[in-house]
Amino acid sequence: MVRERINDDPRINAREKDAFDIFNIKYYLGPNPYLSTGAIVFDFDLTGDLEPLTIEDYVTEISKFCPQLKDRNYEIYGHLLAETIMEVGKLQMGLHPKEWSVNSYKNYQIIAIETIHARTTKAVIYFVWDWLEAITQNDDFLFHKKFKSLQEMFRASVYGGPTVYSLFRTATEKGIPVFYLWDEGLMQYGYGKKLVRGVATTFDHDSHLDSDFTTRKDDCKAFLHTLGFPVPKGEIVGTFRGALDAADIVGYPVAVKPVVGHKGIGVTANVQNGEELEHAFNRALKAIPPTQPVDIIVEKSYKGSDFRLLCVNGKFVAATERRPAWVVGDGNSTISELISKENAKTERLDTPTSPMGKIQVDDAMEMFLAEQNLSMDSVIAAEKIVYLRKVANLSAGGVSIDATASVHPDNIILAQDIAQHFRLVCMGIDVIAESLAESWKAGNFAILEINSAPGIFMHLNPAFGESVDVPSFIIETFFKNADEARIPIITFNRISLKELEDTIDHILLKYPNWTIGAICREGVFVNRSEKVMHKDYNTNVQSLLRNPKLDLLIAEYCEDILERDGMFYQGSNILVLDNPTATEKTLMGNVYEDATVVEKQGDNISIRRQGWMENYQLRPDEPFTPVYLKQIGVLL
Repeated sequence: MVRERINDDPRINAREKDAFDIFNIKYYLGPNPYLSTGAIVFDFDLTGDLEPLTIEDYVTEISKFCPQLKDRNYEIYGHLLAETIMEVGKLQMGLHPKEWSVNSYKNYQIIAIETIHARTTKAVIYFVWDWLEAITQNDDFLFHKKFKSLQEMFRASVYGGPTVYSLFRTATEKGIPVFYLWDEGLMQYGYGKKLVRGVATTFDHDSHLDSDFTTRKDDCKAFLHTLGFPVPKGEIVGTFRGALDAADIVGYPVAVKPVVGHKGIGVTANVQNGEELEHAFNRALKAIPPTQPVDIIVEKSYKGSDFRLLCVNGKFVAATERRPAWVVGDGNSTISELISKENAKTERLDTPTSPMGKIQVDDAMEMFLAEQNLSMDSVIAAEKIVYLRKVANLSAGGVSIDATASVHPDNIILAQDIAQHFRLVCMGIDVIAESLAESWKAGNFAILEINSAPGIFMHLNPAFGESVDVPSFIIETFFKNADEARIPIITFNRISLKELEDTIDHILLKYPNWTIGAICREGVFVNRSEKVMHKDYNTNVQSLLRNPKLDLLIAEYCEDILERDGMFYQGSNILVLDNPTATEKTLMGNVYEDATVVEKQGDNISIRRQGWMENYQLRPDEPFTPVYLKQIGVLL
């Protein structure tokens, strides 16, 4: 379904008596009569059983957790509720929604809240409602525990991954249409023939052959070696005995990793002897999916730091140094306690917008500590730094440091030369070197692996150093501006089936090679071929706009559709209003700056374009039809 399913369970902590009431909750995927964005809309009133406190009393309590709300002015309770929902809804992740509205009526208000993930936003609304009621009745409210569950809810959503969210936010800020395709499990950017689909940093423009090839680390390494690029000497083995033999040939220290893998899972670097090799081999073995053969790489381990070079569309855009997690002693705390303190830091919230994840404790960490004659119970001297892993795995709590500005020109050329051999929009090149400021030609530089679906948030929000706006580089690969992501859209507030067919015919006469999607309440078409109509109106609209051949969309949005479903898309190039209702007039707020707006009131017709307006008088025998619109030069 286009409209996301929302769980309509009653409030978990519902009380017998309330000061406020929230009801008639609706979700709109896109523009609606209340807001120009996707929104949760609900009715709010003060007809509960209890007398509410003053607004100032609520602000005093709310500001203990949301101090940014303290000095704002709130005319009515609805304003306080809406602003509190918006602030809580950021979830300490810096989520981008900021639009809200409150429409006041005699006994209630209609509140609209911009949303990304409807289920989370609805839970936030209930959270704030329960919070206000707890304040009213002077009850305890487990703010942090409940708030954490909201964060986890969003994190588990399709938008909750750092890479997906950063691309979604960047596209939204640039005016690029973006929405999730539930049936396909993909994000779509743009409409119709302009569309691009993808999962995180993998897109339909990528070669699936090249993408698969990068996962075959042995073949990929051989390919890079053939091209003359610096790769470590190594062997592929299937047994521990084979790993021992390979390590003897290559020479310690070695690195061990599964042939098929990603995100550093199962990788162990700087293995010094047979005992460590056995642990590393078993760790790599566990990372291999059951359906894959037991193929493990044992290769020369180089001394230096772990770097990621990122290329977008064949061009170098960013470099990041990745260091293993560490703790700093205070003379009193154990390593376990230091990790707990470190994980409690704001920077390690492990959200889509936090620069670092939680430090993960596992066997590999404890073994590395043992090599340093330490354990989780060891007390570390003040100011002493203890590294917790050999491998700089960010998903296990590693630290990212921007290195973009320091990269030697030879290394930039190297990265781009590699990227040119792969038809991939995004490509991460993992290397080990003493410093990226020194040319790879000087030696002690090795390419570890190629990644076809690299994470990008480490570049956008590193733990240390400058941010590199990688999401913009990616989005601008497809769309230099918002116009490049859109196809023309004509919106009517009412149009009959015959009029819709006449409009399709008229445009096809002028543009015979176009593919036109068209929908009204009575039918849905691609050119003159009628399609099966889904009971959910906006599902039909989405189906048209997800058609990669579509050149033009024509759609009807009348009052009952707007009130029930809202619109699917944002922006019309031509808007035709035939004696519009007040609700239908809200369509005027969803047009492009250079749009043509035709409005008929009685027999008077006005045509507004950017900077000018014309008026016409409709004759009694002259119907307001697409034929008439053609005559006055409105239709394409």
